Amino acid sequence: MKKFALALALVATPALAATEAVMHRDPGCGCCEKWAAQVRKAFGRSVKVIDDGNRPALQRRVGLPAGLASCHTALIDGMAFEGHVPVADMKRVLAAKPKGVRGLAVAGMPLGSPGMEAPGYPADRYNVIAFGSGKTSVFAKH
Repeated sequence: MKKFALALALVATPALAATEAVMHRDPGCGCCEKWAAQVRKAFGRSVKVIDDGNRPALQRRVGLPAGLASCHTALIDGMAFEGHVPVADMKRVLAAKPKGVRGLAVAGMPLGSPGMEAPGYPADRYNVIAFGSGKTSVFAKH
């Protein structure tokens, strides 16, 4: 019985292991690194950073509406995250996997959003937008 349990654990481990997150960013963007560091810490996995001068092609592939673009596009567990999406919102959508939602986006680069913190300055108010199936909706307000 112990051998069976050990064999099962060895076979199951790769399936349970978290996959690497991949973040395509505007080449050299520093705030993207700050966001990626928060994702690394919160998810306990690596984030591969790719300087991508052709992100619009990736954004079209994931179905991102044009008005929601930001400085980076991350792919995590089959979903797309555009811009400075808070980790709590990412975890919530990944756990729920709502039908028709391909990802979340924070348009632009709002001050105070993850990776855009600026001590001594008030945070901007912003929305996290769910997109997919040709529709958008407000997923969270910050």
